[in-house]
Amino acid sequence: MATDRLQFHEMGIDDRILKALADLGWAQPTLIQEKAIPLALEGKDILARARTGSGKTAAYAVPVIQRILTSKQNVREQAVRVLILVPTKELGQQVQAMIRQLTAYCARDVRVADISGKADLSAQRPILMEKPDVVVGTPSRVLAHLSAQSLDLQASLETLVIDEADLLFSFGFEADLKSLLCHLPKIYQSFLMSATLSEDVQALKELLLHNPVILKLQGSQLPDSSQLQQYSVQCEEEDKFLLIYTLLKLHLVQGKTLVFVGAVERCYRLKLFLEQFSIPTCVLNSELPVHSRCHIITQFNQGFYDYIIATDEQVLADPTTTTAQAAEGKGKKKKNAGRAKDKEYGVSRGIDFQNVSNVINFDFPATVESYIHRVGRTARADNPGTALTFISHTELPLLAEVEDALIGDNTECALKPYGFKMEEIEGFRYRCRDAMRSVTKQAVREARLKEIKQELLNSEKLKTYFEDNPRDLQLLRHDKDLHPAVIKPHLKNVPEYLIPPTLRGVANPMSGRKRRRREKPKPDGVVKTTFKKDFRGKNPLKSFHYTGGRSRGGKAGKS
Repeated sequence: MATDRLQFHEMGIDDRILKALADLGWAQPTLIQEKAIPLALEGKDILARARTGSGKTAAYAVPVIQRILTSKQNVREQAVRVLILVPTKELGQQVQAMIRQLTAYCARDVRVADISGKADLSAQRPILMEKPDVVVGTPSRVLAHLSAQSLDLQASLETLVIDEADLLFSFGFEADLKSLLCHLPKIYQSFLMSATLSEDVQALKELLLHNPVILKLQGSQLPDSSQLQQYSVQCEEEDKFLLIYTLLKLHLVQGKTLVFVGAVERCYRLKLFLEQFSIPTCVLNSELPVHSRCHIITQFNQGFYDYIIATDEQVLADPTTTTAQAAEGKGKKKKNAGRAKDKEYGVSRGIDFQNVSNVINFDFPATVESYIHRVGRTARADNPGTALTFISHTELPLLAEVEDALIGDNTECALKPYGFKMEEIEGFRYRCRDAMRSVTKQAVREARLKEIKQELLNSEKLKTYFEDNPRDLQLLRHDKDLHPAVIKPHLKNVPEYLIPPTLRGVANPMSGRKRRRREKPKPDGVVKTTFKKDFRGKNPLKSFHYTGGRSRGGKAGKS
């Protein structure tokens, strides 16, 4: 029972932290926080595996802050006491934001600096010279500062945290991490936080931990079907675009949605395709500046955008390919020379996208871990979520691998095949083909260049002007049309005769204002939009399950 669980105020936490926790609306700790915080406060090393979205960041941040406050009661000298290593820049900024929220009432006593960004070492040196209590960074950036002697940990470090530990080696940080350990003192407390206990995590455990307490919480790596609904749809390339168009244009998917693709080129192809139908989306990939990426995530969390198309490049490519590609022929080098990708980019993993209702795997993830981390962006904490995965016939073996890993002893975690009848939406196919003819390779190439130029300009503004004018920052949107493809105006609206009979009572292809204006003069008996009223708060993909009306293909629903 919830009443039997240990509460924050029973853990011996400073009142200033408790007040910050109350401001965040956290009435009671999650399971990982309840187990890890007391053990950490006792000074034990911890290896914790808990599924994504379970509150792992606060599970180490609270005891870290408490230890700093306790130390400063005796020693007032300013020093770097905590090092938090993260695999990506986006996660680094998120961890810094979380610590600042938790130190809202003790900010003078606990200072945090995120050095994972792309700024020059010389620009970050003054920040480190002030000796912040907590330093957050990627292993490569921390090692660079240690080598440049702008950071010294030998005399002062008390705690080392590795967040998303299962990703560090796969992101190519193994050599950096081993070199970094030479700069640490002999005695310090360590935390390893991970969504999976892979061989890489076991290797880190041997390197860093001393008689650790191992917490394996939640047997399943994803929530069960009462919280997370997982579906798969078998469809080939053209059908993918047809289906995503139907889902988004008819608003069959409700709420904030992350769409994952496998490459940057796919990212822009899908964005340009949806632009043909006036469906605005944001793009997230490794070619964009880190400031722009973090700003897009922040605005998405604030509700500025409904749809983000994100690449999952670090996972879909072999982690060693960045080295292998360097050894390849000069022709390929020249071809990709203008497109510098950020090796420390990562969106599917660790990032706390807030209130995401749906994850759509437009391209199937290449590994089980990738699937878990992608789908883990929804159904976080106790919120419900839905995951829909598109699968081609060549990817069925990958689906089997994912299902074998997820099911284990819990059949509730399986992907359910979605019996959606494609013949129901055949009327839209010619519109999709019409749109795809405009999305040429040249259009995609121009869109990538235009977006990068725009975001580079935005990134400079983010670093300078918007620091002094935070309100104006909200005016900088990232979901504007790129328009390198020819836009065909007739594709913007959906004629009602094209909407399948089984969808007419549910689909809402128009905005509320236009719909109401059009419905006003209509006689009684005309079916009105009922989706938002009837389906609010439910699984949005349930809108496929209709009970009334038949079309040529019969009744839509599960087969």
